[in-house]
Amino acid sequence: MRLSSFTDSVYPQGSFYFSALLRAGDVRVNGLKTRADITLNAGDEVAYYTTPKMEAKPSHSCIYADEYIYVADKFSGVSAEALACELALIPVHRLDRNTCGAMVFARDGETAELLKKLFKQRAVVKKYICVCRDGFSSDEAELSAYLFKDEKKGLVDISRSPKKGYVPIRTAYRVLARSEGLARVEVTLHTGKTHQIRAHMSFIGCPVLGDEKYGDPALNKKYGLRRQQLCSSVLSFELRGETYRFKSALAPDFPQNRR
Repeated sequence: MRLSSFTDSVYPQGSFYFSALLRAGDVRVNGLKTRADITLNAGDEVAYYTTPKMEAKPSHSCIYADEYIYVADKFSGVSAEALACELALIPVHRLDRNTCGAMVFARDGETAELLKKLFKQRAVVKKYICVCRDGFSSDEAELSAYLFKDEKKGLVDISRSPKKGYVPIRTAYRVLARSEGLARVEVTLHTGKTHQIRAHMSFIGCPVLGDEKYGDPALNKKYGLRRQQLCSSVLSFELRGETYRFKSALAPDFPQNRR
């Protein structure tokens, strides 16, 4: 197992600060400084030199909980895998490490299978809030394109027309507000592919602010942001005859409006 995957699986606090710990040489394998992509073997000893402040870092706040599900408002920088490990619950979908917001977990296997089926059948309404460079030609639109995931590079590519290995995607957006060359946008995912929002917004010339993979480096530097300003804002679905709707409290605003 790779060190990064191992960390996500066994030590949430180490996962939250994984990149910073690596840069500082505060992750050791068999007593030696290491890197994220190293492969661990049986018998290897891994040590994390976290601080008390790191140990006290919260991973989320609770939006809702009952006997079947737990809905977390995941903080940016927290991996979905580490959060699942911390909660000891079953994840039924995931969010990128630096995407914050509503994330649903199941408390039992039967509920997990029901929820996974809902996500697979696209029966879950998923809305996101993001701040983008304002290159939008209209206030709202539904976009169709094709996406290819490069597993080795950890990136996706978008095409206007079908290509071998590319899958169709649909992304709808609605501009909520504009300010100083930026737009605050609500995005509805009709397909949920890896990095879909980030890559699709970049493809149309409106990259998500703070996105280091698909974003505008100059704009990110201007605002001093290294994490995408993207939040899983609303999730709604029907489960066992009940209608559920959850809203995150973490949706981003324009940088100058932040406290």
